[in-house]
Amino acid sequence: MTTFPVSPKLIKGGIVLLNPGTSAVQRIIALQYNSDTLTRSFQIQGVGGGSGDRSEALRLKGPPVETIKLDAEIDAADQLEFPDQNATIVQSGLHSQLAALETMIYPSSSQLQANNSLANSGTLEIVPMETPLMLFTWSKNRIVPVRLTEFSITEEAFDPSLNPIRAKVSLGMRVLSIDDLGFSHKGGNLFMSFLQNKEQLSAKHQGGSFASLGINGIP
Repeated sequence: MTTFPVSPKLIKGGIVLLNPGTSAVQRIIALQYNSDTLTRSFQIQGVGGGSGDRSEALRLKGPPVETIKLDAEIDAADQLEFPDQNATIVQSGLHSQLAALETMIYPSSSQLQANNSLANSGTLEIVPMETPLMLFTWSKNRIVPVRLTEFSITEEAFDPSLNPIRAKVSLGMRVLSIDDLGFSHKGGNLFMSFLQNKEQLSAKHQGGSFASLGINGIP
């Protein structure tokens, strides 16, 4: 009998929400299916803006502004095959999974009520509500603090009660660096770890040679 090797465990991308004050984990949201593509773009922070200052052409003001975009598929078909084990999916489809994502961009109802109470008591200045610290995770090599900048949901199929059972979620995120959070913030520490890991990976890359470029050296 032919023995097949054990299939590797699939690692999922996802989002971790931390309490910004205590760094305690509040929620972990794993993507059901990893996106086939992940788009990253960088806005370089050169001195003098886009045109650059010719006298400072090689200087950087700080880390680039990095943005990440991906599409994630969510499908209830697998869970609906085993209704006894997935009562929530049977009763409300993907509502709970979508709500876990959607509440990332809402202030909590308790925060809204607290601010309303402050306003009614005559408080003149109300501090904007703070959201959890969001970490985008895409393997151990990419754990970065981010802020959602784009978020859309396309519901593509429904059960007889009009609960969504298949959906596509599009996420746009901006990486938060030490320029945004500072060095003492938990998110700033995580960004520095991310940058240092990137530098370590870069050091492992085997460089080319002048011959591979078709030249003998720099004139």
